Amino acid sequence: MACPIVSVESFANRWLCLVRVVAADGMAGWGQCAPFNADITQTILHRQVAPQVLGLDDADPDAISQRCIDIEYKFFGTYLCRAVAGVDSALWDLAGKRAGRSVCELLGGRVRPRRVYASSMSRQTTPEQEVDRLARLRDEQGFSAFKIKIGGRMGHDLGRNADAAPGRSEGLIRLARARLGADAHLIADANGSYSPDVAIEWGRRLERLGYAQYEEPCPFWEIEQTAKVASALDIPVSGGEQDNSLPHWQRLLDMGAVDIAQPDVCYVGGVSRLVRVARMASEKGISVMPHSANHSMLMVFTLHLAASLPNAAPLAEWCIEHNQWTNGLYEPPLRVENGFAVFPDAPGWGVTPCESWLRSAGRMESRLEG
Repeated sequence: MACPIVSVESFANRWLCLVRVVAADGMAGWGQCAPFNADITQTILHRQVAPQVLGLDDADPDAISQRCIDIEYKFFGTYLCRAVAGVDSALWDLAGKRAGRSVCELLGGRVRPRRVYASSMSRQTTPEQEVDRLARLRDEQGFSAFKIKIGGRMGHDLGRNADAAPGRSEGLIRLARARLGADAHLIADANGSYSPDVAIEWGRRLERLGYAQYEEPCPFWEIEQTAKVASALDIPVSGGEQDNSLPHWQRLLDMGAVDIAQPDVCYVGGVSRLVRVARMASEKGISVMPHSANHSMLMVFTLHLAASLPNAAPLAEWCIEHNQWTNGLYEPPLRVENGFAVFPDAPGWGVTPCESWLRSAGRMESRLEG
């Protein structure tokens, strides 16, 4: 049953912004905007998104998200999409609670443990330090798939093709294969470090070592460069975490720039828009591996999507960094057992924000007048 939205409430600090959408019958859902500079996103949420949402029936998150994008077309970009993601994810939680089903089930999936890869976010470690901690995760939590960082991160004219430290990437890709074993599923993420010719050279090194995936070899905005790399290599090339424009996604997929699509649910503008990207990818025979780089509610959203999208990749991303700013955010916490992520099957997202975190955050509310 649809019900008008009467309140959009947010709780934010510099890192995170949680969103609570309340309907006229008192039912409420929780969501989250994209992390980082989230207090800025909070302002965008209440100035440009909440006014477009209040008074609408809560039953169609996709239509509501599109309305926000359409009306605020002059301001399209990352901050608008980050804010829309907060409302959209809250509406999906609300829809699940109304139906007594998980978001995963609403999307056609089933909540069950999902195989994940241990995803490193670090370029500060030596090859030995990095492989030591990955080996511990294998031994202690059963991980059999891993992602490492190569290159110097997001190359521009200055410093392009550089390494984070001299010889780090070469040493790391070899040591990871040697220590983690021939059966380990290995992914190398360049975060846009390379020009096309150098990216192809690195891709061939990865192929010789039996790596399974090569993420974001060239700067993300240079989709023609990434397409050139993908066409030259046998190793699957992945990317798309930064991309939020649906027409841009269509162009990226049409030109074969990636073999695996990696939209980020909070960067792209929410669950509804990520599902649209997944459908585009499906039409091209491309699998989707949603990006998930921290333990905020983004990880919860990602696991529900990974367990429900028909063209989801076999693995989901599990960040191995434990940032203080995600501590005590929601409960129950997620966990990994034998290399599989375990997440709740309760209605909606299955998690609840912690009251202590909410009390520590800055609160704003937009309400329907009259």
